[in-house]
Amino acid sequence: MKEKRLPPLGSLKAFDAVARFGSFKRAADEIGVTPTAISHQIRVLEESLNAVVFVRNAREVTLTTAGLRLQQATVRAFADLQEAVNDIYRAQLPPALTLSTTSNFLTHWLVPRLAQLKASVPLLDLRLHTSVELVDLVKDSVDVAIRYSMQPDETLDSTLLHEDSFVLVASPNLELTQRDQLTRTTLFHVENRHIPNPSPDWQHWHRLYGPESLNIDAGLRFTDETHAIQAAIAGQGVAIVSRLLAKDFIDKNILVVPFEHALPGGKYYFVTRKEKAQRADVQALKTWIIGSISA
Repeated sequence: MKEKRLPPLGSLKAFDAVARFGSFKRAADEIGVTPTAISHQIRVLEESLNAVVFVRNAREVTLTTAGLRLQQATVRAFADLQEAVNDIYRAQLPPALTLSTTSNFLTHWLVPRLAQLKASVPLLDLRLHTSVELVDLVKDSVDVAIRYSMQPDETLDSTLLHEDSFVLVASPNLELTQRDQLTRTTLFHVENRHIPNPSPDWQHWHRLYGPESLNIDAGLRFTDETHAIQAAIAGQGVAIVSRLLAKDFIDKNILVVPFEHALPGGKYYFVTRKEKAQRADVQALKTWIIGSISA
């Protein structure tokens, strides 16, 4: 038997919408045409099929037996078409970009700015990775990293983002105004800092800024700077922390820097393999971070 020619695509699209909504008006609203135009397309379809696909009355539109059979086909056909279009679109997007950094930088600087990043680079498909170990950008499936060090890695494409410093922070509720008050305040120590050298710790602070009577062996010890910051926010003591990581809390007056003394810190670098440095998504991410961190 000779195969019958398919009805026009426009009439099938109109049919599919009416069958889903059970309404000519709602189908017209979805497609963006008038109900009259939908009625015309259904008429074209029924003439092409030589069959009625809808039973119409004042209250509802229902499918006939022929309409039910046709709907089974249009549902599959339009779903397949949509999937094909999505596949073609995704194939044109940049590949996913994996960024590795420290948990502290991710928590205190990057995560609060993710909405700004999305608005600035909407097509960026970013995957976030944290590690206490130095990630091998050659062997591991990581595209870029934000590293904290004293010198750039000459084997990689390295861009200086920020030169850090460490400041003493406290809750404004402690009302610290004189350095002698530190002798009556709990000191928070952050251990296992490898960068910078010398470490920005209470021993270094005491040597430069005093007060002479400060007992730097007393206090609470943390292995994570995030916990020290949270304890300082809670008003339980004072900590020496990265100014960059505490910046948002300082700007909002959740933490204060009662003494404008600082200890030198390390440097944040944006690093990637040289062959990836010119990738559009890598460039876009780097440009955004440079602009945001300098602001």
